Amino acid sequence: MRNILLLLLISLTTFSAHGQPIAGQWFGALRIPGNQQLRLVFNISKTDNSYSATMDSPDQGAKGIPATSTTFENPKLTITLKNLSIDYTGELKGDSIVGTFKQGGFSLPLTLSKKEIEKKAAIRPQEPAKPYPYHSEDVTFENPTANITLAGTLTLPKKEGNFPAVVLITGSGPQNRNEELLDHKPFLVLADYLTRNGIAVLRYDDRGVADSKGNFQMATSADFATDVLAAVTFLKGRKEINPKHIGLIGHSEGGLIAPMVAQQSKDVGFLVLLAGTGIPGDQLLLKQQELIGKASGVSDSALQKILADNKVAYNIITQSTNTDSLKRTLTNYLKKVMPDTSAGSDEHIKAQVAQLASPWLQYFMRYDPAVTLTKVKIPVLALNGANDLQVPAELNLTAIRNALAKAGNKHVTTKVLPGLNHLFQESKTGLPAEYGSIEQTFSPVALAEIANWIQQQTK
Repeated sequence: MRNILLLLLISLTTFSAHGQPIAGQWFGALRIPGNQQLRLVFNISKTDNSYSATMDSPDQGAKGIPATSTTFENPKLTITLKNLSIDYTGELKGDSIVGTFKQGGFSLPLTLSKKEIEKKAAIRPQEPAKPYPYHSEDVTFENPTANITLAGTLTLPKKEGNFPAVVLITGSGPQNRNEELLDHKPFLVLADYLTRNGIAVLRYDDRGVADSKGNFQMATSADFATDVLAAVTFLKGRKEINPKHIGLIGHSEGGLIAPMVAQQSKDVGFLVLLAGTGIPGDQLLLKQQELIGKASGVSDSALQKILADNKVAYNIITQSTNTDSLKRTLTNYLKKVMPDTSAGSDEHIKAQVAQLASPWLQYFMRYDPAVTLTKVKIPVLALNGANDLQVPAELNLTAIRNALAKAGNKHVTTKVLPGLNHLFQESKTGLPAEYGSIEQTFSPVALAEIANWIQQQTK
């Protein structure tokens, strides 16, 4: 899930400083266990007598994380991101800054320079190469509800035939048809495996992404559900597809959207929920922050402060009925919980309010997937990785099972897959920081579980 972000309340404070100019971009790389490289970029700005900074983590897809404080007293530089428990202290030595990066309970040497560090070529052994032993076709289809055209790829076991089919639904955040992130293409690997096993697959770019039209930023999960409905309608019109055996596979937020579509369309025959959610969005985000914070080494006191502050912010969002009023209330609240915020960080508070008050996040926080699941009566397979820190397995699978039981649905299979993370990779910690460094894109065990179950439903 590139998809559900760790929302932390971070303020930016600038301190008086003087000395030789240090403003600009500084590049470095942490060497983490397993001989992995994690690139970091500090973007330092100077205004009159003060400094500010943001941090990028390109290999994790993070950009513009504001620092809590930035000081430079020649030659010493200190940058702190308090709510991530990050401290960097270094000394300017010629064209480099030699120092130490600390987070939680660990520290690593980190030398910064003005020279950008090239990204290591990713090794992705599961990624299929052309020519494929099946038919692959780029397609477009219309969503009349949103009046947009969506673009994707349809793979068929053979060019001619009558096959069961699935629509793949991405997780949160703008993603292309391969659900691409951190050099992984999970949906390409999944589509390849399923098609080789006799199942047609339609995967498509999210609205407003790559070749698909529309506005992603203003859309909610309910809007994305209309895109999936359009995909199902498209498959029904293809002579190669068996209309009685069309299913949906949703990952993360996609696992929330799939039941919405099933409730609205009788053409959906089965669901596969991969790290799908079973609890309301505000509760999920808080649990996610708790688990990732603990696994990242954030101190208990800092983590409890983050959770308490965010819980209040989320309550403001879920109780609000007017976006303009919500933005004003959130702005006032963030200024109170960030007492050291200076005028220079107003833009950062404004950006955070815009994210918290976005249509997608408002909808996500208020939405309870269990309510929809109580109306789903078709076969469901729900899988989660035991190491998933974004959508914790037992908490969400229990909620999914209970909701489907209320629907009287007796065709339900739920499994926790040992050692797998949110992307269904074999992992050590489950932390998002691992995603890009793991060569495996999709566990063969998970792929087999999905394919075997679908084959049973479509006999």
